[in-house]
Amino acid sequence: MEKKDKKILIVDDEEDLCEILQYNLINEGYNTEIAHSAEEALKRSLEDFDLILLDVMMGNMSGFKFADILRKEKNIETPIIFLTAKDSENDILTGFSLGADDYIPKPFSINELSARVKAVLKRAGNEKKKQAAIVRFGEIELDTHRKRLIVHDEKVELTKKEYEILRLLLDNPGKVFSRENILEKVWGNDVIVTERTVDVNITRLRSKLGEYGSYLKNKTGYGYYIEF
Repeated sequence: MEKKDKKILIVDDEEDLCEILQYNLINEGYNTEIAHSAEEALKRSLEDFDLILLDVMMGNMSGFKFADILRKEKNIETPIIFLTAKDSENDILTGFSLGADDYIPKPFSINELSARVKAVLKRAGNEKKKQAAIVRFGEIELDTHRKRLIVHDEKVELTKKEYEILRLLLDNPGKVFSRENILEKVWGNDVIVTERTVDVNITRLRSKLGEYGSYLKNKTGYGYYIEF
């Protein structure tokens, strides 16, 4: 992903510092926004940001409280770098215990900040790639690289169509797909197969899922969906 596709939110009540940070981050190619308080930041769509630069000492709500709400109440895992003059060991440990990805004591240089931002974004990107390789549902996993199931740590090979059907349903949990929908998305319009082919593949998938075959459900008269 290009830098211009990376969104960074600066949350700090020091307006001059925010302007300096935003100016330099924009010059580096990042899409950058500012919130001058934690309360203002909470009104944003925080899940849309790739990184939050967060001051600790602010008005009514501290950065620590904001981070606590972000992680525990909103379940948002957007990376956080704390920017603060509070640099005691206890403060730093508190920051990391709240899910901080880095902690930069003030004053700091723009070059240092830039390097830390790059490192955290790179680390977060690598983690997303790792997570994308394995799709977990209930007690089983789908390895999207090797195109196979992992059931109770046992590898189960799938045919190409079995994999594509399972991935389609997993990417849309709870959504019902008619046999016609599945044929169109998995086989395409260039191959002529009957709707019965879908039933056969679903039956095989249920068998390969073992005791978790019940996750694959059929809504009579409508089609198939997955529910845990």
